[in-house]
Amino acid sequence: MRKVGMLIFPGLTQLDVTGPFEVFSRLPGLEVLLISETIKPVRSDHGLMLTPDRNFKKCPQLDILFVPGGNGIYEAIQNKKLVQFLQKQARLAEYVTSVCTGSLILAAAGLLNGYQATTHWLSLNLLRLFDVKVIEQRVVVDRNRITGGGVTSGIDFGLFVAAKLFGEKEAKEVQLMMEYDPLPPFQSGSPKTAEKEIVSSIIEKRKAIQMKRETFIRDKLLLKSQE
Repeated sequence: MRKVGMLIFPGLTQLDVTGPFEVFSRLPGLEVLLISETIKPVRSDHGLMLTPDRNFKKCPQLDILFVPGGNGIYEAIQNKKLVQFLQKQARLAEYVTSVCTGSLILAAAGLLNGYQATTHWLSLNLLRLFDVKVIEQRVVVDRNRITGGGVTSGIDFGLFVAAKLFGEKEAKEVQLMMEYDPLPPFQSGSPKTAEKEIVSSIIEKRKAIQMKRETFIRDKLLLKSQE
């Protein structure tokens, strides 16, 4: 059985994980594991508790390595054990993947250098600070790197990976069983379709957080260049 290791850390966005987890858990021949530094329950950025299956030390070699995003990416990027775990697993993993700002963690670990990738639309400029060719689309594939956009794209991402691993028919059956047939009440799920005032409002509300993230990443890259 192929092993899928889904990294979890304090402050992650739970739907980044639970969206693709729902897809992966329905596929034959996959063992899906939640991986964290310890086996203590992990609290998401909005309070949902997730229980790890394995810690870093007892994690087997993974076939699919997955990283979510969330407000906890600051601490995750600075966690040397976490970064070293990702770097070690990525060497032999069949696929190295992420959803949302999980790609920033992969990039900070040097695992997207020279690759095409995507992230949440608000953080595309942050991903461009790394040696990454940023593509603005729902799911981006470059060799064995597969990255998804913001939060809900995790389901699309999961179905895409399912098709890569088991074929389109299997992925379509999972999609049907999940009744994944999105029909949102508003066309505001993308900055390309939302009203300008809605986009502006979100940008203004997130301005301080995004500036903090940019400063943090720039400082980290500067320190890394001086090592």
